[in-house]
Amino acid sequence: MVLYQPNNGYCYNSDTHFLYSFILENLKKFKNIQGELLDIGSGSGILGLLVSRDNKKLKLNQCEIQNIFQELSVKNAQCNGIETTMYKGSLLDIKFDKKFDICISNPPFYHCDVIKSENENLKIARYNDSLPLDKFVKKVSNILTNSGKFFFCYDVKQLNEIIKVLSDNRLNIEALQFVHPKEDKDASLVLVYARKESKSLLKVLEPLIVFENDDFSLKAKEIYKKSSTHSIKVEI
Repeated sequence: MVLYQPNNGYCYNSDTHFLYSFILENLKKFKNIQGELLDIGSGSGILGLLVSRDNKKLKLNQCEIQNIFQELSVKNAQCNGIETTMYKGSLLDIKFDKKFDICISNPPFYHCDVIKSENENLKIARYNDSLPLDKFVKKVSNILTNSGKFFFCYDVKQLNEIIKVLSDNRLNIEALQFVHPKEDKDASLVLVYARKESKSLLKVLEPLIVFENDDFSLKAKEIYKKSSTHSIKVEI
């Protein structure tokens, strides 16, 4: 999959690849994946495009607040032969004309107290000022169909708040996976699968270790191979 990215702005990283793999793993138990898919904060479009590529019956929709990434998401969809509907603006302000069976997102999750980048594109993509967790989850719950699925990644240090906010909005966590930089390091990222109005018990997947010694772990290499992406940098 060929993906155009900004030369001097936010680019997708390993978080997106790991979330993509987590989504595929949790969709395996469903025999007929179809319906409306919404990629929230689509950026260059990578996450929604990968999930759509591997689930042909899904209808891709993308939501993006920044003009340059709206253009890149649509451009990358066209380059890879995938149809998409682009919703322009903030998730919190958009009045969607339909509900979604699956919502996916690699949202801005760094806390607003963290020292910010001077690059405005990076600020919006990384820090949760413009998309606070509680408002983000509430909006997702409102636009999901009954039994709709919600996949996202977040800063593991905010897990307490994640659990509470999801529960408050009738979203039950069905699976978690913790991502560790190395085997002897604390988890830095959590991958979350929640389902609306679900009563299922929680499943915690085997931890994902990113590096072994000074190289990517076998599992990380497998994920990158499955993603099979090629990035092309462009000026914005």
